[in-house]
Amino acid sequence: MLKFDKVSKIYADNSIALADVSFSVAGGEFISVVGHSGAGKTTLMKMILAEEHPSEGEVLFENVNIHKLRRDRIPEFRRRIGTVFQDFRLLPNKTAYENVAFAMEAAGKPDELIQTDVPEVLELVGLVDKMWNFPGQLSGGEQQRVAIARAIINQPDMLVADEPTGNLDPVNTFDVVQILKKINDLGTTVFLATHNKGVIDFLGKRVITMEKGKIIRDDPTGKYVL
Repeated sequence: MLKFDKVSKIYADNSIALADVSFSVAGGEFISVVGHSGAGKTTLMKMILAEEHPSEGEVLFENVNIHKLRRDRIPEFRRRIGTVFQDFRLLPNKTAYENVAFAMEAAGKPDELIQTDVPEVLELVGLVDKMWNFPGQLSGGEQQRVAIARAIINQPDMLVADEPTGNLDPVNTFDVVQILKKINDLGTTVFLATHNKGVIDFLGKRVITMEKGKIIRDDPTGKYVL
């Protein structure tokens, strides 16, 4: 599904974010990327979303070089990838239902589909009873679950989660990871960047370890080793 082929990213100040990175992700896989701050995890995520372009190498999504897509095709491509961030990024003046529905509206989905799909996905993340609450009325863990619901409402091929538990306590972290695992079990590829050792050890899935822009380990059923 996804392939990095000898990808390097060098910024204008000559700082190296990625150095000759190569790996592949199969459809339906759950892969975690770990590393200290500055290891290159976020740059990797931005490459997948075509927010950053490689200085060298290629990033292929289903054999298509995503950085050679025409600009008008980028939004269509990004709809195939759901995104979850550490800081939730919910619209504060919209309810949980409206935050999720907004993603469907932006994709041009009809009202009748929105009315059936939004409650279903909120039930999947355990928040159907709080669908009319505003973000300010939800805990951090609940807000992140709304963000996950929004990310998957349009049934993306891949879910990219950049430090999704970074602002959460251990209980909410476990809840969010369980949801990510459930989403993966339903067939969605999950690409997770995290520094949480407990999350990695709990998942027991493939782990790529990065250091100074390079991959130093790629374990099929890894532990957090740094």
